[in-house]
Amino acid sequence: MIGQARKSAGRSTITTTGGAMSSQVSALRLFDLIQSQRVTAVIYVAARLGLAELLSYGPQTVGKLAKATAADERSLGRLLTALSTIGICSRSGEDRYALTDMGACLDSSAKHSVKGWAILETELISKSWSGMLESIMTGKTAAQLQGVDDSFELMGRTPEIVDKFNVAMVELTRLVTPNVLQSYDFSGIRHLMDVGGGSGELLGVIAQQNSKLRGTVFDLPRCAEAASKHLRQIGVDDRVEFVAGDFFKTVPAIADAIILKSIIHDWDNARSVTILQNCRKALPGEGKLLLVERLMPERPSMADEDREQALSDLNMLRGPGGLERTERQYRELLDQSGFDLVTSYPAGRFNLIEARPA
Repeated sequence: MIGQARKSAGRSTITTTGGAMSSQVSALRLFDLIQSQRVTAVIYVAARLGLAELLSYGPQTVGKLAKATAADERSLGRLLTALSTIGICSRSGEDRYALTDMGACLDSSAKHSVKGWAILETELISKSWSGMLESIMTGKTAAQLQGVDDSFELMGRTPEIVDKFNVAMVELTRLVTPNVLQSYDFSGIRHLMDVGGGSGELLGVIAQQNSKLRGTVFDLPRCAEAASKHLRQIGVDDRVEFVAGDFFKTVPAIADAIILKSIIHDWDNARSVTILQNCRKALPGEGKLLLVERLMPERPSMADEDREQALSDLNMLRGPGGLERTERQYRELLDQSGFDLVTSYPAGRFNLIEARPA
């Protein structure tokens, strides 16, 4: 065996060439992970400069892009080089760049745009995560550490951040909705209420796919204008209405099924039970409760999807104070709230959990 013995503090160890190489590979992989925030940063700059929109007309020279964005030409060229290494754009000729399929998703007009998410991730989430150590040490959210109990209340003090948050949430819903429609048959539901439904993005598409379904978007009064406008634009306002209210206080008893997307994961168990119990009071005995949420695996692996769930869980810890739950934890939570978990349907990176009144 190629190697050498070393004595240190009374211990003898063998360091082999293979072992040293393995250690180096591991260190380099970790080095790449440590620097991954830089990838987010260059995507953010591309989003803010509107490069995807500019390149949607076809390949452009660095000079033309610099003129259109008022950026320094040489610096922009270096940014485009970095963007080409992560698949946002590709080099087309000596000094021209073209948009890739992935890069097209940074265009705000794309069907599955994530431009808003790129901006929110950098301007709100990554800044918040710089204080993650304090949340881990105390168990408190960023807002609680500032003396505010509700993270959404704290965010509401900055209207421009609220607007960016809402854009990002709409984008996420649009990404999830096709999988939700594929995973569950809504045709047997007469009246579906989306509790915490925001601008009606999810319920609007469900209504479009189910012409006999009536619907209600239930959310805070500040969502009324955006929801009414959206429902009118997609042509379902004759069957889907907006009702204002607070799901912590009461939920109107007007539907035979209730759906909540990415609501319960925002809150701790006590607040989640309050929401779910209000939904239970609003539903008839034969009603349905549908939760669209991430499911944490019982034993997370190094798979990409497991990592995403774990990182989202930490985002809930730092942000609103909720968590990503396992199916067992959802079963227990639903049981405390007067529901029986019936089954769970995979829906892309999310799951649709069906429950019935106990």
